[in-house]
Amino acid sequence: MVKILIADDEQDIRDIVTWYLSREGFEVFAAADGHAAMDIETSQLPDLLILDVMMPGLSGWEIAKTVQRNVPIIFLTALNEENDRINGFKLGADDYIAKPFSPRELVARVHVILRRAGKLALTGEVLQVPPLSLEPGTQRVIVNGQAVELSAKEFELLYFLARHPHTIFTRESLVVNLWGYDFDGDDRAVDSTIKRIRKKIGVAGEFVKTVRGSGYKFEVDLT
Repeated sequence: MVKILIADDEQDIRDIVTWYLSREGFEVFAAADGHAAMDIETSQLPDLLILDVMMPGLSGWEIAKTVQRNVPIIFLTALNEENDRINGFKLGADDYIAKPFSPRELVARVHVILRRAGKLALTGEVLQVPPLSLEPGTQRVIVNGQAVELSAKEFELLYFLARHPHTIFTRESLVVNLWGYDFDGDDRAVDSTIKRIRKKIGVAGEFVKTVRGSGYKFEVDLT
């Protein structure tokens, strides 16, 4: 089972992150300060660290400097200045999420980072939203009973959105989560990929909504 450490001095944040990640099948360890976080890091060797920057004892940045192994890190913090984000990335952060945040978006980013680190394959439940069916194990796409061929990146983007319905993702966040920080292109890659997906899946393309001025979401009619 994949292990995740959430270290934050706010109990509400620890509780809600623990609940959401546990629901996804992860084993979650929570720490209220930097020293407790380091104890868990050395004893449990989590597969991912979610660290608040400003914590009693040791800050998230100090923990990142202290960790002696290659482990993905997400900084979760109220600091949202550009210099703070740059400093976090220089310390090896894989992502930097400002408070307040969407727990569902955090979960989505956790999945992407773990897959990128080789800790989590693109597997999971088959998603069925008639007339669309997505099978992550085989990257098989069915629309109205007919197989549709998507490229690996097209499938990954569609499955990513579908797995987190009603959550708005900016183009920038989709580039970071699906293409990676070292991607040489720009966020127009998202637009062109979405355009190809919609064309290929036909009527099911209506699920992929453009949110003007924001990005994209997978919208399912709940009425």
